[in-house]
Amino acid sequence: AAVDQRDHSSILRFVKLFLPLGLEEEGLQVYVAYLKKVIAMRSRLEYEHLVEVMEQGGGRSEVNFVGCLTNLFRDIVLAVEENDEILKSLCGEDAIAYAIIELQEECDSRGSLILKKYMEYRRLSRLASHINSYSKNLLSVAVVEGPDPKEIERYLDEILSLTQLGDDYTEFMVSKIRGLSSVDPELGPRATKTFKSGTFSRVVQDITGFYVILEEFFMVENKCCRRAISTSNSNSVLAVLSGAINLLSNENQEALQQKMMEPSKLFLGGAGVQKTGTEIATALNNMDVSGEYVLKLRHEIEEQCVEVFPAPADREKVKSCLSELGEMNNSFKQVLNAGMEQLVTTVTPRIRPVLDSVGIISYELSEAEYAENEVNDPWVQKLLHAVETNAAWLQPLMTTNNYDSFVHFVIDFIVKGLEVIMMQKRFSQLGGLQLNRDVRALVSHFSSMTQRTVRDKFARLTQMATILNLEKVSELLDF
Repeated sequence: AAVDQRDHSSILRFVKLFLPLGLEEEGLQVYVAYLKKVIAMRSRLEYEHLVEVMEQGGGRSEVNFVGCLTNLFRDIVLAVEENDEILKSLCGEDAIAYAIIELQEECDSRGSLILKKYMEYRRLSRLASHINSYSKNLLSVAVVEGPDPKEIERYLDEILSLTQLGDDYTEFMVSKIRGLSSVDPELGPRATKTFKSGTFSRVVQDITGFYVILEEFFMVENKCCRRAISTSNSNSVLAVLSGAINLLSNENQEALQQKMMEPSKLFLGGAGVQKTGTEIATALNNMDVSGEYVLKLRHEIEEQCVEVFPAPADREKVKSCLSELGEMNNSFKQVLNAGMEQLVTTVTPRIRPVLDSVGIISYELSEAEYAENEVNDPWVQKLLHAVETNAAWLQPLMTTNNYDSFVHFVIDFIVKGLEVIMMQKRFSQLGGLQLNRDVRALVSHFSSMTQRTVRDKFARLTQMATILNLEKVSELLDF
């Protein structure tokens, strides 16, 4: 009765009675069944509210599938986290593993229900058919209106958020089991298999299939242009090219720029940091790849046109239109650099306090102080730790080109600050050796963070250290 009424205090008292009787497993089963009922009840109420808003014609912000799924996962995670002690008192760490696997049934049941309702609400099946039909009839005589790219972009964001939530939840729960020291080591792989083969995982695969179809819509431009060229009609090629260029330069670029306006949220704290970082990195990556894509598109079309259009006049008309793709690449680069600079401005305030602290470090060193600095580095390692903490976590999220650019922007900030600080200092001869050692350490570390050379960034600091290590002023003439 206490379970049905969800009387938490009574449940706890009742479950503790199993311990002196040696019925710990039975007590565990009762308690976990109670947790499942609480989660099911809360999720059902959330889901019913969601359906009610849908039926009332609620707007996009009101019909919040991401919020509904987030609350389900939060309830399951909290059920494990907040009941850690009572679960362990029943059957040790085995109870934690048992609870996670049992509560996964609620994820499979309630989570898959939310995703299925989302697919139904967004009519993804019908939209996928529309996209397929549009792609097949791009060059037909009848005008076939394609899906709204902005609408598809919105759906892609929603699907990414939903699937990312599922991935984060699964990873957290599986890592929780793997972190249990006294349970069967094989339980982690078995739990992973259970999670991956469950109902929720299968529905995620379905919704991912729709994501791929929607994403492919944005690659239609290439197919359009190839088909248009195959007609051997330069006017058709120009019309399709103009449409593709318009889509890439306007709506695609606008959508990516919108995503890149989020870096200020990166260090506000909370669970959204990783998600926001992923979204920003993805937008920057897309802008980087878009620049490469338009150049590749231009090159491929030029090659095809040489083969298809023998008349110089036709080739010149197409070439003139294609020049816009070169301009578009430059535009993408400018936007990418602006986005990267904006991202860097959210990272550098986290590094600045350590950099500013270098101002109070003395370089008028005695032999004892120089030897002490060799053992206990006064600032370089602190600075590098600040960089690693606030910047390196973005590496797996970015393209190699973007991460290299990002690191070089951070280096520029650091070097500029160090040059100002060092120009104001007094140095002993050992202080000059210390500066040389510090600069070498910075160059070595940053060289390991990027594939591009960094030595040129530190050229002025290196020259300062070299000059400080000269014994006579006359030696400057040889330098």
